[in-house]
Amino acid sequence: METYGKILLIAMPAFLLLVLFEKWYGWKKGFETVNTLDMISSLSSGVTNSTKDVLGISIAILSYGWFEKHLAIMHVQSSVWLYVIAFVSLDFAGYWVHRLAHTYNFFWNNHIVHHSSEEYNLACALRQSISVIFRIYAFLLIPAAIFGVPSSVIAVVAPLHLFAQFWYHTRHIKNMGWLEYIIVTPSHHRVHHAINPEYLDKNYGQIFIVWDKLFGTYVQEQESIPAVYGITRPVKTWNPIKINFMHLWLLIQDAWHTKSWKDKCRIWLMPLGWRPEDVIEKYPMDKIKDVYHFEKYHTNASPSMKLYLWIQLFCMLLLVSYLYGNIASIGHSNIFIYGAFIFAQVYTLTEFMDRNKNAWKLEAIKNILCIYWILTKGDWFGSNQLSTIIAPITLVYFVASTVAVYYFSKNNSKDKIKEAAKTAKLFIQE
Repeated sequence: METYGKILLIAMPAFLLLVLFEKWYGWKKGFETVNTLDMISSLSSGVTNSTKDVLGISIAILSYGWFEKHLAIMHVQSSVWLYVIAFVSLDFAGYWVHRLAHTYNFFWNNHIVHHSSEEYNLACALRQSISVIFRIYAFLLIPAAIFGVPSSVIAVVAPLHLFAQFWYHTRHIKNMGWLEYIIVTPSHHRVHHAINPEYLDKNYGQIFIVWDKLFGTYVQEQESIPAVYGITRPVKTWNPIKINFMHLWLLIQDAWHTKSWKDKCRIWLMPLGWRPEDVIEKYPMDKIKDVYHFEKYHTNASPSMKLYLWIQLFCMLLLVSYLYGNIASIGHSNIFIYGAFIFAQVYTLTEFMDRNKNAWKLEAIKNILCIYWILTKGDWFGSNQLSTIIAPITLVYFVASTVAVYYFSKNNSKDKIKEAAKTAKLFIQE
């Protein structure tokens, strides 16, 4: 926990700076690919995923250590080759995990959040799942186990392998020449994120594109077919916590509603998107039929509200950084309370972005509980060890946040009236 938290303290600011640089670069070049609300939704998703990982909320059904112990036929001596074998093995496993997620209904729930953005930018890379509780893919690392690669090496290489997948989530880098034949490039991965029929469910590779070429899932990006991003059943929300369980909830509802016991059982491992016939008729779903003509998800946000959202984003990242850097001093039981607070923070912020009329109530409840914690404990999760001023500043932040969300929520109704009047005026003029 503590080691991973320290790694994230370094990685998180680096990722944020690169995301902000891409936004600035797009503005400067007149090719903007970063929508503020979409970016905050993506960063919020990254916060929930990394918090879950720091807290260790997952269970390995069969651990890699078990396979190493029982299947190793040799032990590569500690050298650069040990890390090369670990890296390639992780990439091979990653290809198949990725492909399974796009193939079967049940596994898609663990991956839907990564594809949920209708934009394509560096921030999208941070849309990672919190719904993976039971890890069952260790068997895909059997090649590494056969070579006797220690679990400690896998633990070091795995975060590096994950972080190395960040850079190619961009529309600003075009063809990369000879590298296109070896590694996954932005061009390859744009294809993967596209919902165009020509591109759908292709290019699963994470670092090396050779797996796709070897197993027949490679498609090259074409200038004549501009990629359209998102998923064919749009999520229509900025809330990453909702998105993480959206597909699972659909499967549960379909399994409940169908009259066929056969369909109730097989729906989980049917091809992605499959639904029982009787359910399709009774409970139709909105699905994009023409990828070139559909309305992207959008909610109104005034310049002042966007400024507030930027402030909230940086405050949230400071609060998360405190958790990652002070796991030991916060205490084993309290880190889960803190983790629940982070999840509540993300939930209320993104519900506010969705313009949920009850968002200010959720924000108020969360902040009242946080204020109560500070007043009864005398500090903010052991913050007095660093400085006695942290708790009072945090208390003021929670009060100010409640007032701000209430203000913007109440002004939302006025914004809707103005927008409706403007629409009516344009209609009359036409």
